[in-house]
Amino acid sequence: MSQRPDIDGILIQWGDRLFYPGNRIVKNQPQPKLGALAARQRAAAIRERIEATVVRRVPQVMVKVTGGGRGMKAIAAHFRYISKNGRLEIEDERGETTRGKEALRELADDWRFGGSLIEEASDRREAFNIMLSMPRGTDPLTVQWAAREFAKIELADHKVVMVLHDHQANPHVHISVRAESKHGKRLNPRKTDLHRWRETFAEKLRERGVEAEASRQATRGSSRNYDPLWRVKAREDGRLRVSRRESKSGSQTRTTRAEAIEAWLQIGRALAASGDAADRKLAESIGRFARGISADRQRAEPTGRVVRGAASWMSSTVSRSR
Repeated sequence: MSQRPDIDGILIQWGDRLFYPGNRIVKNQPQPKLGALAARQRAAAIRERIEATVVRRVPQVMVKVTGGGRGMKAIAAHFRYISKNGRLEIEDERGETTRGKEALRELADDWRFGGSLIEEASDRREAFNIMLSMPRGTDPLTVQWAAREFAKIELADHKVVMVLHDHQANPHVHISVRAESKHGKRLNPRKTDLHRWRETFAEKLRERGVEAEASRQATRGSSRNYDPLWRVKAREDGRLRVSRRESKSGSQTRTTRAEAIEAWLQIGRALAASGDAADRKLAESIGRFARGISADRQRAEPTGRVVRGAASWMSSTVSRSR
């Protein structure tokens, strides 16, 4: 009788690649080994994220850097925009709330002189504008609380302005953060930072009982090109001259997508061979998920072939495991 594979070990190895890309194995740098209890807990967390992605299809959080002010004139204009010229309540990093045009002027002066002087116009970005959003139906006050907790963790020691927008279909929070911290260190968010930000925001929503996920597009079989705010506004005003493709199609996107499908394949294979009926049922869900991705990928490209192969293999494997 063949020996069953180490299911938890496989889930941790490939699940980390899917859901925690910052934990990828680096050559010549041995990873710390998990104890038996820690490994079981880690594998359980991976199973939960798999189920959230392929079974419950939990809503994905959105965290986007929508721009940033190069000088106080642009920063003050954004304050007016997100607060509807002072009509909406504005919250700072201390949790103090204000509203009105006079409050906006005082806020701008505080940012201008609260650290290195911010000139009216600057060659460098002096602030970053961030939007945190959830789908229609999510409680706006919960989104606001989660955004506030997010800012305390990820934007600590920076001046922050936060405004809740609950008058549109999807509740969201606009955050402006001063690039220079109170200690003189400048914020410079990169792709890995954005992924961590999404994870933090989703974690805070879950603390309040809201189902939220922060998986990468490749993990969930998506490749959508999201337009920055200036493109959205330009399109609404009829000023957008050149449109971008709706889906990403570059070589990096294809490589990342293929890697994600390979991880799904390895996880599906392990779960299908498990002696636990719940694991085998989860493998079936992964197979259906992969077939759904395959249906959306009709173009003859390397990733499409990987997806179709994974869907076909998982379908046959699951049938044999019943």
